[in-house]
Formats: sequence, structure tokens, C-alpha cells
Amino acid sequence: MAKRAIFPDCPPDLAAAITPALQARVPGVELRVGDPPSLEETAALLQGYKAAMLYAVYVSEDLLAACPDLESVVYLSTGIETHADLAAIERRGISLRRMPSYADRAVAEHATALMFDAARQVARMNRVLRDGTWKQVMGLELGSRTLGVVGLGGIGREMVRIGHGLGMRVLAWTRSGVPDDLPCETRELDDLLAESDVVSLHLALRPETQGLIDAARLGRMKPGAILINTARSQIVEAEALVAALKSGQIGHAGLDVFDTEPLPQGDPLFTLPNVTLTTHAAWYTREAGDRLMDLGFAVLDEELRRIEARA
Repeated sequence: MAKRAIFPDCPPDLAAAITPALQARVPGVELRVGDPPSLEETAALLQGYKAAMLYAVYVSEDLLAACPDLESVVYLSTGIETHADLAAIERRGISLRRMPSYADRAVAEHATALMFDAARQVARMNRVLRDGTWKQVMGLELGSRTLGVVGLGGIGREMVRIGHGLGMRVLAWTRSGVPDDLPCETRELDDLLAESDVVSLHLALRPETQGLIDAARLGRMKPGAILINTARSQIVEAEALVAALKSGQIGHAGLDVFDTEPLPQGDPLFTLPNVTLTTHAAWYTREAGDRLMDLGFAVLDEELRRIEARA
């Protein structure tokens, strides 16, 4: 008889957010807390389970083939395109659920922090001061500047509101149109890039958005403009970005996402002084973690009820 549900790669910090009330919502869910298991270990852990909640494990064709009882995957992420073989999941008829909106404010605030660092060079001054050098670095004020927000899901909308609250002129582009209730002006993408002092990316990674910000579009940006990416690295062509940073076409980039994570030593980004790098942590606040686990267990409960009603 198939078992109910397992969370095989629960990190310790999220485990701390799993209250007895959450566990009672999904009785019998098995938790494995610790470092992410390998593909082989995950396949062994998932044997016999109908549903799995996953945090970091990549859902591959091989993994699915090794777990014939699996009917549902609840992935603790919004942008699951980089975490799962979506075509393989569809072919096998497995339900895949993602977590919307749990970190909208957290990610927008982190993007804002990267924007402020690019404008005022806080991390740079902190670093050189700790190395024994007292050096003031001239910054720029953001209140009179133009912020371009690319993508208007929940995070992009929060970014618009924050930029407007800072007194910035806010431009926005999205493939589905700009809602009337947002305090921003609508622009075509190329026009937004040309007019903005700061461009912040908030798009999902899909075939039509991969490489969207290429060398040509980086070249359309204002010389010395700031680029912020807390979405997915593949939206920006990596080599073109490095070239634009070296030439000064992009004055500063604030990046939380990378093609390879962790970012390997030797990556050219480490050699550039006009980049602020963070560890894919934009979503990572206590409040967002609590919301993530609450939503994850609610969705897992829905999935198990659906599976069991059909049995």
C-alpha cells in the first residue's frame, strides 16, 4: 500500500517553521531534515509515496521513472522552471504545485537593497574600511531617478509601489499589460530600457524570456545605468552582461541569481568592482519562510485529499 507524503530535503531553518499545528494538518508526513540528498538517495526516499514536498531536489525524468507511485509534487518555490523537467512531469500525469506570492515583499525589498547598494556603494565602503582604508565613495540620489520594472507579477508590483514611495518615476513593462491601479507609466521594453536609470527584472524564466536582456538590449540602456536581477539569471545573457559592466555601459549590477549556484570561484563576476552579489537569498526572510511552510502544508493537504478521493 502506497504511503502518503514525504518531505525528503527539508533544510533545518525551514524545519524550525514547521509547527505542531502544521504537522497536524497533514498527519503522517515524513520529514527528513538536513543536507539535500543525492538523486539516488531521493529516489530511495520517495519509494512508495504518493506525494512529495520538495525544496531543492531537481525533479528529473530519471527521478520520476524511479518513483512509480508518485502522483503529486509540491515544490516550495515560485519559479520552478529551473527545478523540474516540466515536460517529463506532464508526460507522466503528475500534479505539480508551486508556491505563489509567499515572498513577493521579501524579494522586492531585497531588490531595493541591491538598488541602494548600487547607488551608494555601501558594501564597497564597508569592505575597504575593514581593510584599513578610509575612503568616501560618491553616490547618487534615487529620489529624482527613473526606475524601470520589467515584469508585473506580485514581486514586480511590490517593486513599483516601493519605487513610487521613494519618490522615483516608475516605468513598467509586462507581456500581459499594466494594471490601472499601479502608480507607474507603461512603456514598451526597449523604451523602458532607454529611459530608466535603474532597471529591475521580475520575470519568470520561460522560453520567451530566456536571453531577453541580450547585448543589444543592454546597449539600449542609459550609459552607467543600474541593473538589478532577483528573478532568474538566464533572463540576461551572462557574457553580454560582463562585457557591459567592463565597458561601463552598465554602471553597476545587483545580482542575486546565477547560471550556476553556488557561483563558482573563478567566475568573471568576482573580478568586477561594479557588481553586488548575493546568494539567491532575496526570498529568505523569517516572515516569508513562515508563509512558505504554511502554504506548502495547505497545498500538500489539498493534494492528498484529491488523491485519496480518487482512490
